[in-house]
Amino acid sequence: MQPLLVFPDPCPAELAQALDTSGFPWHAVGSSQAVDADEPEDGWAGAVIWADGNEEAAFALGAHLRKREFPLEPLLVVVRPEHLKELDLRSDLLDDFLLIPIRHSELRARVEHQFWRLGRGTRPELVEYGEMVLNLETYQAAIARKPLDLTYMEYELLKFLAQHPGKVFTREALLNRVWGYEYYGGARTVDVHIRRLRAKLGEEHAGLIQTVRSVGYRFGHSRWSG
Repeated sequence: MQPLLVFPDPCPAELAQALDTSGFPWHAVGSSQAVDADEPEDGWAGAVIWADGNEEAAFALGAHLRKREFPLEPLLVVVRPEHLKELDLRSDLLDDFLLIPIRHSELRARVEHQFWRLGRGTRPELVEYGEMVLNLETYQAAIARKPLDLTYMEYELLKFLAQHPGKVFTREALLNRVWGYEYYGGARTVDVHIRRLRAKLGEEHAGLIQTVRSVGYRFGHSRWSG
């Protein structure tokens, strides 16, 4: 995960402790020049700006982050309760705020909520097989870095199969495990979804889902294959 940009430098001890306890990597900067000079190759994950004691410099940095070619988000500002009214005139410079004294659990929750809002998990759960990747947090799927446009049940079927590579499942087992015991559709439902999945995987990757004659389907290669 890319580090959070933190202002100022040195980072206030209270904020540093909250970030460390929450498990977020971070890097402190003291100026807009340092923002660009110290930026990691993969960019900043977001920014947490401590505005107490030097509000003008803090909001000037926030304006710089918003005016870049690719505006940085999320951007959280840390203020004292008596300064909350000042945020009303600067709402375009922040996505959320934290009050001093900082509660570690609140910092973590607010940062993770902003990542979720942007479609980015802090620690995404992935299912990977070869060139195929499924993100279990965002319900996104890709093959060879190209997004797959899947329906909800196509995604659920592919996820289940990919989580059990090499294992053969009957159509009835797939109906029960993916659609649920309450579902009354027939085995043809599975066949239709398998056919659609193979088409969306493309000719090169359609073979990831194999038909086991007289039994059902298997994802990936059998552990006994050479």
